[in-house]
Amino acid sequence: MGKLSQSSFRRILLSRILLLSVPVLLVGEYITYKKARSGLLETARQNLTESAVRKGERMEELIAALKSNLMAASQTAVLKSNSSSAINQEFISQLATQLPTKIQCIQLTNFQTGKVIAGTCGDRSIFSLPPNLWSKKQTELLPDLSNVYVTTLSAKNSGNNTNIPSNTNQLQLILSVPVYNNAGQLQNILSVRSVINQQQSDLSGSLYGDTVVIDQDGTILEHPQKERQGKNISQEKDASRLEAILRNAVNGQQDFLHLSNFEDEGVESVVGYSAIPSPLTKEKNSKWVILAVASIDSALYRLEEIRQVLLILTLGLTAAILLATLYLSRDLARPLEELGEYALNVGKDRSLLKNPPKFKISELNQLSESLDSMVGRLTIWAEELENAWKEAQTANKLKSEFLANTSHELRTPLNAIIGCIRLVRDGCCDDREEELDLLQKADDAAIHLLHIINDILDLSKIESGTLSVVMRPVDVRSILKEVIDLQIVHINQKSLQLLFTIPEQPIMVQADPAKLKQVFLNVIGNAVKFTEKGSITITTTLEAIPNKQSNNNNYWVLVKVKDTGIGVPVEEQKKLFRPFVMADGTRTRKYGGTGLGLAISRKIMALMEGTINLHSPGVDLGTTVEIAMPVLSSGFFATGTTESPTDNKSEVPSVGEK
Repeated sequence: MGKLSQSSFRRILLSRILLLSVPVLLVGEYITYKKARSGLLETARQNLTESAVRKGERMEELIAALKSNLMAASQTAVLKSNSSSAINQEFISQLATQLPTKIQCIQLTNFQTGKVIAGTCGDRSIFSLPPNLWSKKQTELLPDLSNVYVTTLSAKNSGNNTNIPSNTNQLQLILSVPVYNNAGQLQNILSVRSVINQQQSDLSGSLYGDTVVIDQDGTILEHPQKERQGKNISQEKDASRLEAILRNAVNGQQDFLHLSNFEDEGVESVVGYSAIPSPLTKEKNSKWVILAVASIDSALYRLEEIRQVLLILTLGLTAAILLATLYLSRDLARPLEELGEYALNVGKDRSLLKNPPKFKISELNQLSESLDSMVGRLTIWAEELENAWKEAQTANKLKSEFLANTSHELRTPLNAIIGCIRLVRDGCCDDREEELDLLQKADDAAIHLLHIINDILDLSKIESGTLSVVMRPVDVRSILKEVIDLQIVHINQKSLQLLFTIPEQPIMVQADPAKLKQVFLNVIGNAVKFTEKGSITITTTLEAIPNKQSNNNNYWVLVKVKDTGIGVPVEEQKKLFRPFVMADGTRTRKYGGTGLGLAISRKIMALMEGTINLHSPGVDLGTTVEIAMPVLSSGFFATGTTESPTDNKSEVPSVGEK
């Protein structure tokens, strides 16, 4: 296989930094650009929607004001009386200047003849009224705005009057009201042609939008392009979206949508829309849809500036990264070369090795100090390795002791079993009672041998993780009573005093009865085994432990087994729960055992969510073992430890006895 080509640290550093930073920079710029575009479109949506609402409100206000002014003018004495043409003309001219909208034409026409009596746009009528529009006799005492007839300007009703100026890209309305004379007879008709909406150009920083008015039937009443007025939206290229706008607006929604080819050919537009009641009919459900339309370029007019700023920023940051990388590679390469030279000399005589160089970069100084202390750490590691080797020797020694103790513990009951059985087999017994006695001793030795083998098997299961417990509610009192009944013979044989109080109330815990009994047997058995004289005290108390997650207390039962035996040195107490470990062999060898009892007990208590601890003041000062477990119910029993001494021949007190 060919040798890989090598490259300098500076070149690698430069390429890696650029390879990592430039794509990240470009991705960041792209995300910023997309965010800016989304923000501008959101601003356009708000502006155009508000603009459409304002346009509609303004139209409603102007039409209502125009109706009110026309109705008020029709009630004036000048028009109600049969005034001269000059007076009527003067009144009409003044009225044209006082109306709130841009007036293109105002006329007073005779109802019977249709002749223009006075006007501002020639002697021809601006449109033809439908027949029977108003009653010929005035029926209302007060003016009614519903009598104002409103229509839009179209070729059909505009007549041939060339004196009327026409801006057909704006919405033009014709409003007419009846004029009754003093006798209540319909005499004249007052008509006005007015531009309701004025197209406005968008101001920088806001979007007003071009105004488009669409009738509920889809007819375009006003559009910036003259040729589109009067058409139906079904004829538009984006008809489906326009129909959706019309449908949503009629249902009372105010929103924003994208359109194409609606304002100019090939141009995408953004539209805000709203709706107002139609002034052309008295039906409440008839509406006009008001659109505020702007091109997508108008909505994103600042996006080009943002794009230029991002481009300049990208180029500037790329150049800055390149320069910074060049300086960084130079500042890092030289110190690393010096550290490399220093590292090559580390294997030489340390007394001849110079101190590592000092640098301006704290991290490189730290690396230099690390190299300088490496040999020292190697020395420490060598010492640790030696200590570990010693610990391994100690562990091997413990293993040997365990094997020796185990072989002794196994050999002793086996010899007893073999001896007793052979005596019975060979007929060395004088009577049947002596044979039974020897067989009982063989049985006791076999049971003892079985316990040893069970301990070894339990430890093996614990180490392999296969030991299981079957949890169920258990009364601690009954388990303790069973264990004490099993140990009372040994206690009496050694003439020990047993101090034990059984609580009056049950103490229920979640545990495996057999495993809990095994723990109590190990602990109390050790107390009996290592106590030659004195007493063994067993107390059971209930302790309340505050629960941090609630205001209630958690109750634990605490069983203490205290003896006055040989005790345990303080430095050896922590090791007793390790497998195969016993206290000082010179003192404990005569008592026998494999050193597995406490190790197995701690593992079992952990499986049952309990604890076991040992404490001893020192050699020949006795030992106290504490076993704690959470109770299922706090119960209620006397926590005092009034103790009843029993001599070597007395029985254990019954439940409730003190």
